[in-house]
Amino acid sequence: MISTFLVFLGAGIGGVLRHGVNLASLKWAGPGFPYGTLAINVVGSGLMGLVAGWFAFKAGEGAPQDLRLFLTTGILGGFTTFSAFSLDAILLWERGEAMLAAGYVLGSVVVSLAALVGGLAIMRGLT
Repeated sequence: MISTFLVFLGAGIGGVLRHGVNLASLKWAGPGFPYGTLAINVVGSGLMGLVAGWFAFKAGEGAPQDLRLFLTTGILGGFTTFSAFSLDAILLWERGEAMLAAGYVLGSVVVSLAALVGGLAIMRGLT
């Protein structure tokens, strides 16, 4: 029961952080491109690489499962937004902005994967 509560709490924290980034990006960059979702996917993937790398390379078996659930499934799961990413991509496509949609999809996927690899590499380098 405690692990479910920790995931719930973490997801709430991640969701509030995601909302804050989306509001800030709308204020700073406007609604023409989903910059907030792009930033969230890249930052969230980088953080996932760091956290997963920390568990795999630094904490080892000593890390409590509840902490893993709180950070990965909870906070980062609540923060990252690939469902919103999918909607944003389709909305760009439906608005007739195929090149912008393709750039958004390619940028989100490639840069997020690179950020995760970078996070893992950083943690590997610290061992």
